[in-house]
Amino acid sequence: MALPVYAVHENPEWFPPFAKAFEAEGVEVHEWLLTDGVLDLDSAPPEGIFWSRISASSHTRGHGLSKDYARAVLAWLEAHGRRTVNGRRVLELEMSKVDQLTALRAAGIETPRTVAAIGRNQILAAAKEFPVPFILKHNQGGKGLGVRKFESHGELADYVASDEFEEPQDGITLVQEFIQAAEPSISRVELVGGKFVYAIRADTARGGFQLCPADACAIDPATGTPIMPPGASIAPDPDTQLFSLREGFDHPIISRYEEFARRMNLEVCGIEFIEAADGRVLTYDVNTNTNYNAVVDAAAPVSAPRQLARYLGGLAAE
Repeated sequence: MALPVYAVHENPEWFPPFAKAFEAEGVEVHEWLLTDGVLDLDSAPPEGIFWSRISASSHTRGHGLSKDYARAVLAWLEAHGRRTVNGRRVLELEMSKVDQLTALRAAGIETPRTVAAIGRNQILAAAKEFPVPFILKHNQGGKGLGVRKFESHGELADYVASDEFEEPQDGITLVQEFIQAAEPSISRVELVGGKFVYAIRADTARGGFQLCPADACAIDPATGTPIMPPGASIAPDPDTQLFSLREGFDHPIISRYEEFARRMNLEVCGIEFIEAADGRVLTYDVNTNTNYNAVVDAAAPVSAPRQLARYLGGLAAE
């Protein structure tokens, strides 16, 4: 008999599309919510495949314990030899853009110029050699956390000294070059089992920096208000969508990302890049708890949630 799959996560609002996919593929799945709980270290974990999708933005949903709870659970699972998908090392990658950017660079993938400021009082020093405009972002990010564009160093100084300043969860703020895109969009390559599934385009002219593709994250570009479909069976209105399928996407970056995924033992992810006006292709984010957009997925030649359910089901059957 196939083993069950355990989905280790902290946000039930993101899970309905995956639940439907597992059901359609006939794969037994159990949700394990890591918000708080008890972990008996003298006990053995159940048999199964453990798929981790803990998000760097968990603290924004009142789940400030999830990151460290996940560290403990994944260490326990791996010590007992359980098969984890996006395990302990990948969790650290999710939680740190410094980790992501240094790993990408080590793999020969070009990233934006970035300086990390540890502590609020170091941000101005970190930014002093950046030409304007430039951006700030949180090291432990997700959902565009802490991302702001600055047109001058004086504007930055005023912001850092103000009550509006957003403290990053881990105390690390990134100063990063602002990339002038050739077109007002970013792209995201989805990988399952370390292999390319499809690529999407996100509209930055309307969406700005907040480009979470999950339907539960959807925001009406006209009003800025959340669009929360009541359940996974109701598709969002395509007219409010910021995301579209990059049909026929065939770019050398795909093989670079697949090799990076193998290098990092990164089995499920979405990797984001910008095609700059100066011709550079700059990779800036690795999402290891990737979500899929319903409108894009319906237009794609293969469903990413179904592909994921098949992949995990295959591991469970081995």
